[in-house]
Amino acid sequence: MTDERKKDHLRICVEEDVESGSTGLEDVRLTHMALPELDFDDISMETRFLGKALKYPLILEAITGGVSKAKKINHDIAGIAEEFGIGFGVGSQRMALVDPELADTYRVRNFAPDIFLIANLGAVQLNYGFGLDECRKAVDMIEADALALHINPLQEAVQPEGDRNFSGLIEKINSVSEKLGKPVIAKCVGSGISYETAKRLRISAIDVGGSGGTSWSLIEGLRGDSKTKKIGETFAGWGIPTAESIREVSRLNVPVIGSGGIRTGLDAAKAIALGADCVGIALPVLRAWSSGGKKEVRKFLDRFITELRIAMFLSGSKNIKELRGKIKG
Repeated sequence: MTDERKKDHLRICVEEDVESGSTGLEDVRLTHMALPELDFDDISMETRFLGKALKYPLILEAITGGVSKAKKINHDIAGIAEEFGIGFGVGSQRMALVDPELADTYRVRNFAPDIFLIANLGAVQLNYGFGLDECRKAVDMIEADALALHINPLQEAVQPEGDRNFSGLIEKINSVSEKLGKPVIAKCVGSGISYETAKRLRISAIDVGGSGGTSWSLIEGLRGDSKTKKIGETFAGWGIPTAESIREVSRLNVPVIGSGGIRTGLDAAKAIALGADCVGIALPVLRAWSSGGKKEVRKFLDRFITELRIAMFLSGSKNIKELRGKIKG
């Protein structure tokens, strides 16, 4: 069942219209500097995130793993992350913990020895037999620098075979974070996170995963029968828009990944100006890979980074630190 679900997710993300709602970023305006007093070529996009240097403030986020096709995707995209000096995260490793033969579909260190690499497990699995040992195994499996515990109640609620017991998870997430020995990232999946929820988490970073981009409600709806499809459509736009979630969470003293509908370098600039430390993208990278392999992923990233540089130039920001707060109005 899980194997088929992973295959369905990849196919649907590439072939179907799975984006819904508004990120709120379209209403954000960066401060324009008619005379930026900068040399465009001197702009630096280097940053540090959870102690790791990134050449650009970008993480290619949890795309896949656990099925044969995933091995090639992860190897290719992680290798490109190494080339660009950016971060990379694998998909949920639950399948590999159940069946160790699948672990190789997640392992990318041979292709990307120096990247900031994020392991991944569903937070809800802490209510279904997983604990600190499984979290450590996920990190050790891929020699990761951090662990993302993804939080996806909407997806699990719509998914016909979903795990829906989300009771007591804050305490369990905080316990893993305290004892793991590696940074733990609370990663939301397409519905965002509020200040009220985030302030109860004692973790190393928050990936907001706001609404307005990929809708896992739509994806799971497309996997099911007519009833499930309708339910998926009903909740397609549910959640906190990415811009709003970044604003709220950045009030806390915790690093923030701005994700959820980040599609251009201008989106990235807006997210950072709002308070994100870096941004995360997944769907555009998967689609670029599916359309033309590594060549198309490189083309996408080159355009994305150029757009970010232009936005920084026009807002008079010579580095990432100076970009923060450059919001008009």
